[in-house]
Amino acid sequence: MYINANVNLPEEIILALRQSSEDIILEMKRALAVKYYKEKKLSLGQSAELAEMNKEDFIKYLSTQQISIFRFETEDELVEDIKNA
Repeated sequence: MYINANVNLPEEIILALRQSSEDIILEMKRALAVKYYKEKKLSLGQSAELAEMNKEDFIKYLSTQQISIFRFETEDELVEDIKNA
């Protein structure tokens, strides 16, 4: 299920950016998807959905933002994960 929300953008902003309002909104959604993924508020799949991408494309998009999908806080966590693989 989707909820439709309206975003009011000043015309001056749209003109200054020289982008369509649809492109600006998509960019905003992708920025939020990255933010919430980094904050661990959304999963990879949820973030990809918010960004209107499939998981593979979202992973590639994250890499363009220098964000890894591997979330290890310490080297020990990485070693433990490798052992469990």
